[in-house]
Amino acid sequence: MRIIISGGGSGGHIFPAIAIANAVKKRHPEAQILFVGAEGRMEMEKVPAAGYPIEGLPIAGLQRRLTLRNIGKNLLLPVKVVRSRRKARLIIRRFRPDVVVGVGGFASEPTLKAATGMGIPTLLQEQNSYAGLTNRTLARQARTICVAYDSMDRFFPAGKIVFTGNPVRADIEHLSVSHTDGCTFFDLDPARPVVLSVGGSLGAGSINRMVMQHLAFFRQHDIQLIWQTGRWMYDEAVAAVRTAGVGQWVKVHQFVSRMDMAYAAADAIISRAGAIAISELCLVGKPVILIPSPNVAEDHQTKNAMALAGKGAALMVPDRLCAEQTLPLLLELMQSDERRSAMGAACRSLGVESSADKIVDEIEKLIV
Repeated sequence: MRIIISGGGSGGHIFPAIAIANAVKKRHPEAQILFVGAEGRMEMEKVPAAGYPIEGLPIAGLQRRLTLRNIGKNLLLPVKVVRSRRKARLIIRRFRPDVVVGVGGFASEPTLKAATGMGIPTLLQEQNSYAGLTNRTLARQARTICVAYDSMDRFFPAGKIVFTGNPVRADIEHLSVSHTDGCTFFDLDPARPVVLSVGGSLGAGSINRMVMQHLAFFRQHDIQLIWQTGRWMYDEAVAAVRTAGVGQWVKVHQFVSRMDMAYAAADAIISRAGAIAISELCLVGKPVILIPSPNVAEDHQTKNAMALAGKGAALMVPDRLCAEQTLPLLLELMQSDERRSAMGAACRSLGVESSADKIVDEIEKLIV
């Protein structure tokens, strides 16, 4: 069995891709898997760290903010697309995959276009409740489309859709560490409340600024915080915590590699509303305040968050009101064990287990 998995750009695309690869290898240890990503993006680091080979394409995304620099980048985009499709064809010809899986992100478009043009079956994995433009375009020629939300026939041919849920990391789906384990890992007191603030693998500026401006809140209310900042604001956050003298309460991390420990430690979570984050949150069943990013295509994070908030499984705060509303809502939540329990249970009821295995089932059907 030979499989190419293509996509990336953020953890929301990369981690599901790795979860699918791990599920394939668990069932078929002899399988050969090659990833195809975008040069310079985080998949070029994260995929090899997970033990899989990857090749990069010279592809980039459309820049939606029309600055002079971005206009120049957009003018070069057609050249990058042509070069990427040509390189994708060479990779496919050399690797000879039985099937090509697209998980979203820049690299999936040229890779899957090349594959369908060469008669190789393709499978799409759409993580969001509002399908992205790339997957909507690729759906016309894909054999199977695996989705995580209902009513996706708004975007895709109904006969190709299979509801699988979103694949998440096995250590999160089968959370085996305790609250005390998580607190010990992050040097926290398990007898005092813990909040996890995570803005996705790349960080979230508005959430980080909100925390940074209100560091005294955590000391004042004796709430401990695991704070994932992302790369860009990490040094600033470390300096702010040191200056405020709140290191006992606030633990700063550029990137949390052990999210199972973070989820286990947390009594409540502040998060962006990326599809994979939501899928993980539903499986761990923790109360969450979702702050959708406004900087994503078709505002899909707001639609993801509304799908949970409408069922009592989350609270939602618009990004523009992050600084004003988040901490008062958090304090209300932390003061009510009953409310946290009810929200966590509602969130857990929406979790979909064994998603990666369900996707492998569909991959196997395409290999003849």
